[in-house]
Amino acid sequence: MAKYRGPRGGAPGGGGANMNQLMRQAQKMQQDLAKAQQELAETEVVATAGGEMVEIVMTCDRQLSSIKIKPEAVDPDDVEMLEDLIQAAFNEASKLVEAEHERIMGPFSGAMSGLGGLF
Repeated sequence: MAKYRGPRGGAPGGGGANMNQLMRQAQKMQQDLAKAQQELAETEVVATAGGEMVEIVMTCDRQLSSIKIKPEAVDPDDVEMLEDLIQAAFNEASKLVEAEHERIMGPFSGAMSGLGGLF
């Protein structure tokens, strides 16, 4: 009858210390990840277009906070220009959010893959 000896020939459950360490690392990573997500929710970027005629404020968890449009940007005969300015400001805000997201969340991408697919 074969007998299970655990990893590396040790007694069953012999890897418990390593598993405990791995669990502590995973818990710490979860805490750090939650903190980073909170930081993203609280961090705002500001983007403008048309010489600051249109301003977009967006949080780094991708929520639109505000849009400001200067009155001189509103031309009833050229609504397309205003639409283009809003789109340009929004796209710029999205790029700034992505840069902040990468800065804050980037360290987690490599760490998560190092946990053998636990996340």
